[in-house]
Amino acid sequence: MANIHHQILIVGGGAAGITVAASLLRHRHGENVDVAIVEPSEEHYYQPAFTLVGAGAYDLDATRKTEAGVMPADVSWIKDAVTGFAPDANAVTLASGRTVSYDYLVVCPGLQLNWGAIKGLRDSLNHGGVCSNYSPQTVEYTWECLQALKPGAKALFTQPPMPIKCPGAPQKAAYMAADYLKRKGIRRFVDVKFLTQTPAIFGVPFYARELVRIAAAHGIDVKYQHNLVEIDGAAKIATFEILAGDRQGQRLQLPFDMIHVTPPQSAPDFVKASPLANAAGFVDVHQNSLQHVKFKNVFGLGDAASTANSKTAAAIRKQAPVVVRNLFHLIGGGAVEEAYDGYASCPLTTGYTKVLMAEFIYGGKPTPTLPLNPARENTANWLIKKYALPRLYWDYMLKGREAFPGHNTAFVDPSP
Repeated sequence: MANIHHQILIVGGGAAGITVAASLLRHRHGENVDVAIVEPSEEHYYQPAFTLVGAGAYDLDATRKTEAGVMPADVSWIKDAVTGFAPDANAVTLASGRTVSYDYLVVCPGLQLNWGAIKGLRDSLNHGGVCSNYSPQTVEYTWECLQALKPGAKALFTQPPMPIKCPGAPQKAAYMAADYLKRKGIRRFVDVKFLTQTPAIFGVPFYARELVRIAAAHGIDVKYQHNLVEIDGAAKIATFEILAGDRQGQRLQLPFDMIHVTPPQSAPDFVKASPLANAAGFVDVHQNSLQHVKFKNVFGLGDAASTANSKTAAAIRKQAPVVVRNLFHLIGGGAVEEAYDGYASCPLTTGYTKVLMAEFIYGGKPTPTLPLNPARENTANWLIKKYALPRLYWDYMLKGREAFPGHNTAFVDPSP
């Protein structure tokens, strides 16, 4: 097959790839910019709404558009999958056998869901009470499982080792379930447990303090450093490895009627096996410029990048303008800027009308955008989560628009 060349090649047509492409075209100022995206998928999802879909508060169809519908008009769409990188030759190989060369490369293929990393999960998923909000193919079954809970039932919610997409999402599912059961009048008759591999409920202490209180208010039994290792779907038994304390190394078996599983995640295999990856398998970029540490015409952003921020769409919204400006700097012979500060936002749905809006930068420093108490859940944030953020995503972010109120980096945690 014939080889092809593009000035700027973007690997991945998800939130990061489409945003970067749209922004490049919006800021080209009349210059001819040749942009191509490699993306095999025909559908594009607004994944942050999956928590709401799994709780019956959002329609899955509203999270979905065709990939063609979000692809910028002047971008060349290569409907293929990347199988390898040859950065020394400025080229990538595709599943079809073609080679695409480039002047500049942007790598943002997202994360890979490793369902097979938990014994028995792949065979058990999507029936028998085993559900997950992490895939459009499974998220609606979460709502079915939730509605099927009866007095005396046991509901488990799990979180694997980091990194994962939206680190708050596993506990969001537990909060929504507890609130649903309360509204149904059977909350005190259903055992709800949240079992996380991590040593704390959230990685930012400022927000973790409030989330511990919220989990307790919901009556959720939180188990730290418990890692799901096996599911026996037929017997409805989940096995966890205990990672700390007096029982470290032991295994705990828990029965369930419903188990919401967050699968272990990683960069895609074709990234992990490439010269672009660091030891952990992620695209090895400078945390502020997002430029590859070795290959200077390569940038990485989004979930597959090595940056230490939480992997959220809000992080991409702040990363994409930095990548675009740096691409134009390099094209014009200038120096890159180190402008990304690690911003991420996690709107934690703590009930059907409440959200705790966790915003922070590198180092876990809280950086709220709105003049609301950032340490408290409220209904205003729920309205933002359910109505404003999807519109921001589809009509603003994916169109390459960047103007947005700045996050408050001067905010000081008032707690001792």
